Amino acid sequence: MAEACASFDYAFGAIPCGDGLVRFRVWAPGIERRDVVLEIEGQQPVPMDYEGGGYYRLTLPCRVGAKYRYRMGGGRAVPDPASRLQDGDVHDASVVCETRAYPWKNTDWRGRPWTQAVLYEIHCGLAGGFEGVEARLQGLAQLGVTALELMPIADFPGPRNWGYDGVLPYAPDCRYGTPDQLRHLVDAAHGLGMMVFLDVVYNHFGPDGNYLPSYAADFFRADIQTPWGPAIDFQQEAVQAFFSENALYWLSEFRFDGLRLDAVHAIADQSWPAKMARFVRSHIPQQRHIHLVLENHNNAASLLTQGFDAQWNDDGHHVLHYILTGETQGYYSDYSQQPTDKLARFLAEGFVYQGVRDGVADGVRGEPSAGLAPTQFVCFLQNHDQVGNRAWGERLVSLCKGDLTALRAAVALQLLIPHIPMSFMGEEYGAATPFHYFTSHEDEALARAVREGRRKEFAAQHAFETNEGQAGIPDPNDIQAWEASIVAAEPDNLEARQWRDDYRRLLGLRRGHVTPYLEGSRSLGVDVLAPLCVHARWRLSHGGELSIYCNLSQAACVSSGAQAWPDDFALFASKSDGYEALRQRKLLPACTVAVLRPSAHYGQEAS
Repeated sequence: MAEACASFDYAFGAIPCGDGLVRFRVWAPGIERRDVVLEIEGQQPVPMDYEGGGYYRLTLPCRVGAKYRYRMGGGRAVPDPASRLQDGDVHDASVVCETRAYPWKNTDWRGRPWTQAVLYEIHCGLAGGFEGVEARLQGLAQLGVTALELMPIADFPGPRNWGYDGVLPYAPDCRYGTPDQLRHLVDAAHGLGMMVFLDVVYNHFGPDGNYLPSYAADFFRADIQTPWGPAIDFQQEAVQAFFSENALYWLSEFRFDGLRLDAVHAIADQSWPAKMARFVRSHIPQQRHIHLVLENHNNAASLLTQGFDAQWNDDGHHVLHYILTGETQGYYSDYSQQPTDKLARFLAEGFVYQGVRDGVADGVRGEPSAGLAPTQFVCFLQNHDQVGNRAWGERLVSLCKGDLTALRAAVALQLLIPHIPMSFMGEEYGAATPFHYFTSHEDEALARAVREGRRKEFAAQHAFETNEGQAGIPDPNDIQAWEASIVAAEPDNLEARQWRDDYRRLLGLRRGHVTPYLEGSRSLGVDVLAPLCVHARWRLSHGGELSIYCNLSQAACVSSGAQAWPDDFALFASKSDGYEALRQRKLLPACTVAVLRPSAHYGQEAS
């Protein structure tokens, strides 16, 4: 019966099969009595058939919209771990959903090549849910954004959360909207030529609402602990299938164009991500552009040759953050050592740590990345982690203490280098709104543990050494942490308009002069000119050379290699006199980025 359910026969969850039938299937290897009962609201409980291997299955007449739970071995009735929708919150009943009835409008959409990606990370809740995000699409498209990236939406406890505490990976959280409202958001983005990515968490479950340990202890490993508890056991075939099919589910049933995998370094079995990538790509039509992106502290460059398009480059962020702010606490301390060399290595080779000792992590980190394409690195100045994991959630416009010249130069660098750029919601108009860490746990003991854990996390920093200092850290469970983080869609003031104009201009230059020639691009090296001053070059696909002079110091630097180029070689300078000073006096002003037009003609001359 299940074979008729869908083009892909998902192993988990409630799948409508046609003719009013629904197939229910769950993995519960910890139930010794082989006794799993399906309880559908308004019907008599029905024992499920044991298939072997820990799987239980039952197909019976059932309407779409019916609420159901599984009662495990005579114990507590629990929601479906592969629930497609919850009737309320994570502790409530699951709901039978029809996932293929949505009337898609943009049926010809096939996505965009990865080289065209300009990412924009957004939190659905802070933007007003799926409908609120959709209302912002037009403005983002006009700005030059080509790929929207949603922070995790898998069902989490309570109404407010970053999303990384999700416990039902297949169910969009109903606080953001219905599954069809999510599809409408994706459909609308496609109509504007915009891809949509989803951040997914496969390395842990949240602390509230995860019932799997009570009936599927084999889902977890007893021998490996993570910051969130026992590691997920990816050695189990059922566990691999659960998450691999989840990736396929989002890409197929909601037509997301790509996924960003959170904290892959926290997955105990490092062979699984590549298996998942192969599985997904083998089940997606070849004409679709599907992109898989990693967050991976290990800088495992080898994964970027095994089905993944790119990785978030924390190294690039950290060195730029140190240069812009001078901060040396935590992991920034390593990047305060020889920052110019690290800046040059990030621009030339992507990762800074490529198999060298990381002083903060106290171990060797990374693999050689010089052979990778520049487009395999996602470059950002801010994201949810780097802002929200600060005690007060400050953004760079606040940390730069009023002098934004270097920040504006860094934005130009980020948006015009061949790496794939990503901005964090509000960054495009210079938002100073903090982004706090927020939760809404109803369990007071859990809320207290989160609050105290966060204060302990920052206790080593000078500002938080005292009880008074720690008490000033916002309580994640306090609704004020959420309310203070809400960012407007498009504030209408002079400063915001200037920031937006800068982003629009820079992304327009990228679209016209960089993006069309990124396929096959490669670094030609980076020359250090002076402290925090470098000259980076890349060969583009048309044979031309993209040449960027970057001075993030507070002093002008001399560039002996600068030439008297024709006027039409100037593409952009973050200061009005930047290009002329470089061309006429071989001097790059302080806090300036100057970019030469990457023409094939210039590339041939330079070579």
